[in-house]
Amino acid sequence: MALLCAGCATSPHISPALDAQLAAGRPARITGADGALSAHRTQAILSKLGQGAAKTYLLKRHIAVEEAATRTPLVAGNKVTLLENGLATYAAMFKAIRGAKHNIDFNIYIFTNDETGQKFADLLIKKQTEGVQVNLMYDSVGCLDTPRTFFDRMKKAGINVVEFNPVNPAYAHGDWTINQRDHRKVLIVDGATVFVGGVNVSGVYASGPMKQLLHKLGRKSEKPSPREKKIKWRDTDVEIKGPAAAEFQKLFMRMWNSQHGKPLIGRYFPHLKPQGHDLVHAIGSSPNTPINLMYLTLISAIAHAQQYVYLTNAYFAPTPQTIEALEDAARRGVDVEVVLPSITDVPVVLYAGQSHYEDLLESGVRIFERKKALLHAKTAVIDGVWSTIGSTNLDWRSILYNYEINAVVLSTTFGDEMEQMFEQDRAHSVEITRAKWKQRPMGRRMEQWLSGMWESLL
Repeated sequence: MALLCAGCATSPHISPALDAQLAAGRPARITGADGALSAHRTQAILSKLGQGAAKTYLLKRHIAVEEAATRTPLVAGNKVTLLENGLATYAAMFKAIRGAKHNIDFNIYIFTNDETGQKFADLLIKKQTEGVQVNLMYDSVGCLDTPRTFFDRMKKAGINVVEFNPVNPAYAHGDWTINQRDHRKVLIVDGATVFVGGVNVSGVYASGPMKQLLHKLGRKSEKPSPREKKIKWRDTDVEIKGPAAAEFQKLFMRMWNSQHGKPLIGRYFPHLKPQGHDLVHAIGSSPNTPINLMYLTLISAIAHAQQYVYLTNAYFAPTPQTIEALEDAARRGVDVEVVLPSITDVPVVLYAGQSHYEDLLESGVRIFERKKALLHAKTAVIDGVWSTIGSTNLDWRSILYNYEINAVVLSTTFGDEMEQMFEQDRAHSVEITRAKWKQRPMGRRMEQWLSGMWESLL
């Protein structure tokens, strides 16, 4: 699919002017439930979040970097709950949907017509019949295997359904831009509770065997081997309650309106009271903007890391600037560690990422490959104060062609949780050392080299 737009694949680059802005020391802007906070209130929040002089310093630094990079304020007063894997995410989503009173907005990349998909569809239809307005937007490419009748059933129940950038030009909502995909995964309930991360609606998250993966890899038999029965999909979402929900609601509305969805009128922006102490930044990236905002803020956070950078990512086909940022951080003494897949549903991306291992290892970056799971998470935690969870992969497609959505959380408490989750994934991984990597077979070297040559088109 990327070949349709192969000619426009150019390496994105972030201007060094950002460092000049940071050096100027412009104070960070923080908003709350009732608008912008005073400098005194902002300082009080930072001191409380920092939980000590060292952490407060790191927190202030990363908040300044975050705000300077994106020119948008952070939102205080949120409660962010970490959700590991599909079962935990689905349980929390079902609870929120059942409790919905006014509206449910669901933006999803993959929505399958399997047992899990039917459970979601049945519950959404039930809420619609109870008077809750449900608005669903799904990606046409992501749902190629899902029959239109599956969505027609929801439409007949009164659910507003929009197909993003239909593959069939006859159904296009405007300009036919098939290479731009809606890769976002976000659920918003009553404008107050948000779920965002990497989890799609699919049975692969609710069960163990990789039935769909075997099908994609061309296996004639979909019966998993004893080893494959133990393999589950590993992903991460977060639940966010508080004033930041309004920012995610705005992002949903913009996407909905861009596809000419039915006008959404009602209680979509309620007054949101503080629910916790986490600072949250809602970032929606678009292929139609000069620079991908999530890419910008991640590179900036890595460039200003002082203690550690821990990345976990499903599809790692990095740009030259991503590699440069990771290598520079490692060379200046920052502990840079990445957890990447050992198995995948897109082998060419796996090999493309591996083509960079040698240079990364030589610079001091530590690389771990996750075992006994198909890693689909897209997360990062830096210096224990800056974290992100969302749909953005570290590949060219996410940066150049996809609409993505992430939550950036600035909190030492949440940072500790993210660090613990990273350590758990690392414990279930095998480290790739320089000595081990040099012993890989010549055939695998050729696969990695060829894949690396095409990584900007993947």
